[in-house]
Amino acid sequence: MKKLALDVGDKTIGVAVSDALNITAQGVTTIERVGIRKDAGKVMDYIKEFDCDTVVIGLPKKLDGTDSPQTEKVYEFKTMLENKMRSSGMGNVNLTYYDERLTTVMAEKVLIEADVSRRGRKKVIDKQAAVIILQGYLDSLK
Repeated sequence: MKKLALDVGDKTIGVAVSDALNITAQGVTTIERVGIRKDAGKVMDYIKEFDCDTVVIGLPKKLDGTDSPQTEKVYEFKTMLENKMRSSGMGNVNLTYYDERLTTVMAEKVLIEADVSRRGRKKVIDKQAAVIILQGYLDSLK
């Protein structure tokens, strides 16, 4: 089954999905944040659409490995998503964290190398970060 990855930010959530063989990650979309409950519902829609058995959530730790204020927000989002999924009969989907330190920096470099404009990068940076998170997770499974 496929894997879904999330790069959870304050304003947007980047979404990526694996191929059926769990070899490569592709960007899906960037969800504009409107509220934690609705955002979790949108993520659940993508889990169903792509028939995923795992959701990989990027965990934004500080460089020294300690939690940051954003880390706490990601914990809160995962809890909300778990609760909504459980109450919707989707409790069999595995939710896991993946260290996302520097993924946004790497995503920015990829987009600059692809000659994407600053405005264009802003629109897709979180989706690209989700791709990097998921690809790292998939590679760690091998």
